[in-house]
Amino acid sequence: MTSNISINLREQLVSVALAWERAYGNAPQITTVLSEYDAACLIGCPTGAYSYAMQGRTAVQKGYDFDFNGARYQVKGNRPSGKRGSVVTWVPKAKNYDWNHLIWVLYDSQYRIQEAWQWEVLAYKDAFDNVKRLSPAHLRLGKQLA
Repeated sequence: MTSNISINLREQLVSVALAWERAYGNAPQITTVLSEYDAACLIGCPTGAYSYAMQGRTAVQKGYDFDFNGARYQVKGNRPSGKRGSVVTWVPKAKNYDWNHLIWVLYDSQYRIQEAWQWEVLAYKDAFDNVKRLSPAHLRLGKQLA
């Protein structure tokens, strides 16, 4: 359940980031926080529960990004720059396995979700532990959320 206030905050964040990009040529780094919020929404986490889970967390906290219904979620997100020919070819790899589910969110240049995929930790580790460089094709082998 996403409240109107949360949707409005998301829209404002994206609007400001895109205005900054138009003015100065590069967007502020909002993809991480946006993908964490969007991933929570995709799995049905109410915004109040997400807000509560995020209080006191930091951007560099090790292990997982948020928890919901007793499960820990690690989130990765990508956005092409919007420059001519810009496409996503690399997906950040999880640095640890201290989570239950990984969600990867791919945006377009306007921060609209294009697709999202979920992986269980054991399946992810089995599939990618020895892969040096992950691509979108790798993550698309998981469970599609969007």
